[in-house]
Amino acid sequence: MITRLPVTRGLQALLETVTGYPVGRRTVPLDANGKPVPPPYTILYPLDRGDDDNTLADNGKAAIADYQATFVSGPKPGEPDSRGGDDQAQWMADRGWEVAERPADGSPGYLHALNAGPGVDCYRREAREAGGTSDPNDAIITSVIRYRLFLEETGA
Repeated sequence: MITRLPVTRGLQALLETVTGYPVGRRTVPLDANGKPVPPPYTILYPLDRGDDDNTLADNGKAAIADYQATFVSGPKPGEPDSRGGDDQAQWMADRGWEVAERPADGSPGYLHALNAGPGVDCYRREAREAGGTSDPNDAIITSVIRYRLFLEETGA
């Protein structure tokens, strides 16, 4: 059976790599002192999980895991009256698309590795933009991407 936590941790680490900003799981990310970090950051939500990949050769060693990443913009550090903006939210989401990016030279696989845990391979990744929020009174604007990861046990 493929367990969810290593996959979630792997996607969290990948999002931190491609955005360059912290990623919290279901909550605002925390700094080393346990305090919430100011935006920009990403919040990663585990969603649905299924154990059937709908193939004829399904041997019960595959899983499909869905996630939502909310890319949160925010005020610019050192500028007291600044607010999060659409440009920043879209820039973060553009980096988030790199999770499913293929190599430019056409070679197989993905541009960025995803460590889904020992003995687990993510053989297919999908991403789709799912909107966001834009309440200027919050001083925060978000963009949202939903990911679907197709996983299989490798026996390694």
